[in-house]
Amino acid sequence: MSEEGNLASSTSNGYSSEMPCKKRDDYLEWPEYFMAVAFLSAQRSKDPNSQVGACIVNSENKIVGIGYNGMPNGCSDDLLPWSRTADNKLDTKYPYVCHAELNAIMNKNSADVKGCSMYVALFPCNECAKLIIQAGIKEVIFMSDKYHSTPEMIAARRLFDLAGILYRKFKPKCSKIVIDFDSINSRPSQKPLQVTSN
Repeated sequence: MSEEGNLASSTSNGYSSEMPCKKRDDYLEWPEYFMAVAFLSAQRSKDPNSQVGACIVNSENKIVGIGYNGMPNGCSDDLLPWSRTADNKLDTKYPYVCHAELNAIMNKNSADVKGCSMYVALFPCNECAKLIIQAGIKEVIFMSDKYHSTPEMIAARRLFDLAGILYRKFKPKCSKIVIDFDSINSRPSQKPLQVTSN
């Protein structure tokens, strides 16, 4: 057989044995992807102090709900307070704001979220813990537990323990993900996503 025949047979399936092409090995793994979606969602929050996002994922690694902290639908976020402290609690955000977990559950795009996992930036408060339990979510993966010792978080852990809800701190394999919108116009060799390891 001629040399041309050998070359043709090696490329007849559409792949050349001369120049093997391997997949990327620096892609985002599922956990990083879901926590990144939660963090990206948080950027929609208008809260000047705390931007929190949540992402609900089913057993097939499909996102079924996302949310961020904000005022209820139809309630102007220009007319309600965003303060953390005030002489009157009604002048703070706390009686009004909806947490990311609540919004993610309410924004679900499936019949229910039973058996799902929730990725969230902050460990949920007791009120959100109640919603998570009632919604049937089985696991909570959180990034920060900076309010660990507050009564709300202690109560949340007690509720989760009683209901058998798993909760664990997220341990990222990369410390930073940068999205570059200009990268889509770059050459294939240029990376569209920068992932910085710890």
